[in-house]
Amino acid sequence: MKVLVFGATGYIGKHITRCLLANGHVVTGIVRNANSASALESMGAQVQVGDLNDAQQLAGFGTDHDAIIWVAQLMLEDELRVVGALLDNLVGTNKVFVFTSGTSLLSQRTDGNWSENTYTEDEVFPPRKQIAPRLEIENMVRSAAQQNIRAICVRPPFIWGNGGSKLIADLYHSAHKTGAVCYVGRGLNVYTNVHVDDLAELYRLVLEKGVPGALYHAVSGETCFRTIAECIARHLGVPTRSVTVGEAAEIWDKFMGPIVFSACSRTRSPRARAELGWKPSTEHLDILEDCTHPDYRRTMGERPLPAWVRAPQ
Repeated sequence: MKVLVFGATGYIGKHITRCLLANGHVVTGIVRNANSASALESMGAQVQVGDLNDAQQLAGFGTDHDAIIWVAQLMLEDELRVVGALLDNLVGTNKVFVFTSGTSLLSQRTDGNWSENTYTEDEVFPPRKQIAPRLEIENMVRSAAQQNIRAICVRPPFIWGNGGSKLIADLYHSAHKTGAVCYVGRGLNVYTNVHVDDLAELYRLVLEKGVPGALYHAVSGETCFRTIAECIARHLGVPTRSVTVGEAAEIWDKFMGPIVFSACSRTRSPRARAELGWKPSTEHLDILEDCTHPDYRRTMGERPLPAWVRAPQ
């Protein structure tokens, strides 16, 4: 299949691109400028420079491809606009559209405590108020299946592997900023997790076998933030420290602190396993193995504001 990937230069996007190419698909990555092209081209992908604010260009995306995979990260209002336009391009074509959401949507603020709540793909949950518009986007994508689009959602959890996890990098950042690896409250809260290579394989299966209108999770395990922080602290030779939600917002930002590091987000993936035959590799079950990857130490002083977080005015 000819696949157009938005967000192909990001952590997830690069792994999806590599997986699809290895399985015989032709991949074109959308980049904002030509300077981002080399990494994709070196993998064998094609590159197209694109401006998501150009309505004319936006109206043409996907018309000469068999599928679109969306793994880009935008502010929610921009995401709604762009994803809606891409779906309009595919109406009546039976082409594939895969939208990437995230399990922060169903997270529960626990201030560092554990929660027993855990959700499968199609269980009803109270959406996290701060990012509830993401559920509207998910529903828009899934309902597009009624317009002859193979529209499907994937909701990844805490992603790790190959030294590129943003959450693990943020724990290293806390050590750089405070002298200790930080967690919120007791640090017993968890985000279900998955290795990035297993997640990329899920996208391949969704592309090839996914059911129109479906939503899929990918789950390989869960480990509390305190255990992860203690592992990193031992590696760095620094202490750990419990912080408040307010302190977490200062250490990271107003999304990662209150929405991620202060919350529980526990999911299961029976639909992905039963419908697609997906399962995580037995070599990718221990997140602590990734916590000492040398790339995290090399970049621990660098932390650009995430694209989905509005900069302070």
